[in-house]
Amino acid sequence: MSFLFVALGGAIGAVGRYAISLIPVKTEFPVLTLITNILGAILIGFIVGIATSKENISPNMVLFLKTGVCGGFTTFSTFSLEAYNLLEDKNYLAGGSYVVLSVACCVFGILLGQKLSQLVTA
Repeated sequence: MSFLFVALGGAIGAVGRYAISLIPVKTEFPVLTLITNILGAILIGFIVGIATSKENISPNMVLFLKTGVCGGFTTFSTFSLEAYNLLEDKNYLAGGSYVVLSVACCVFGILLGQKLSQLVTA
C-alpha cells in the first residue's frame, strides 16, 4: 500500500513540475528549474516540520507528501544536467552561479519550510 501513496504523490509532483516548465521564460539561465527546486525545498522542509511536530500525521501521508509529491516535483537530475551543460559550454559564470544558488537557496528553503511549519503548529 505504501507504494500506492508514493506513486500518487509522485504523479501530482511531476504534473506540478511540468506545469512550471511551461511558464514562458526567455533566458539561457535555468531559472524555472531553480525556482522548482527552491519551492520543493520549502515544501519538504514544511512537511518534515509538520511530521515531526505534535501533529498526528500518518506515515502514509508523509510518504505521499515527502517521497511522492516532493520526489516527483523536485528536479535534481535536471538541475545536474543543466549545470553540466552550462559548464561544458564554457559558461562558467552561469554554471557556477546556478550550482551555488541552487544549493544555498534550497538549504535555506528547508529552514524556511520548517519555520513555516512551526507557525502552523504553534
